[in-house]
Amino acid sequence: MKNMAVANSVQNISLTLVAIVALISGSTLLAQGDAAAGANKIPVCVACHGQDGNMIVLPNVPKIGGQNEKYLLKQMQDIKSGVRTAPLMTGMLTALNDQDLADVAAYYASQPMGLGAAEPEKVALGETLYRAGNASIGVAACSACHSPDVRGLASAGYPALSGQDVAYTEMQLKAFKDGVRQNDEAEVMRSIVARLNDAEIAALASYVAGLR
Repeated sequence: MKNMAVANSVQNISLTLVAIVALISGSTLLAQGDAAAGANKIPVCVACHGQDGNMIVLPNVPKIGGQNEKYLLKQMQDIKSGVRTAPLMTGMLTALNDQDLADVAAYYASQPMGLGAAEPEKVALGETLYRAGNASIGVAACSACHSPDVRGLASAGYPALSGQDVAYTEMQLKAFKDGVRQNDEAEVMRSIVARLNDAEIAALASYVAGLR
């Protein structure tokens, strides 16, 4: 009976996530940026992210090439407003207005997505968590929001995870778990990651990096 209750709980979480996705998809407009204009506005970004968005300088610098436009725009807006803390970005966006941010987001979204690799010993656990969740601890499948192919859901602004730097993904999952990062819609990430241990977080970060 207990296992059935937990399974029902996970199913309810999955349905809730789907409902949130549908609500956001239907009520939020896609960012309207100009990629060509954005190409002239990225000098401030290139030192850390590179021309195509896939240069890795430090573990807390993500790959942003090929990331969906709406997600990139929201993160820059959140960082600029202080909703999301990103020390390396402090002051970098101050001189950019809303249209500039939209153009930069469009530019990097138009670039090719970087490739990554998973550690073989972490694939089994990472795949299970990503595709099926863990009913025993009430964790729904990550694919409900980030899609089965790990390319995210652009219409809802949910990020692609494929090819992302492993250290960065792991760092962000732990930031959500610890409450350091709080700019997730409806606290979805915080509520899910709170139930995962460090080994599960590491397995997920590794697994999604290797999917293409």
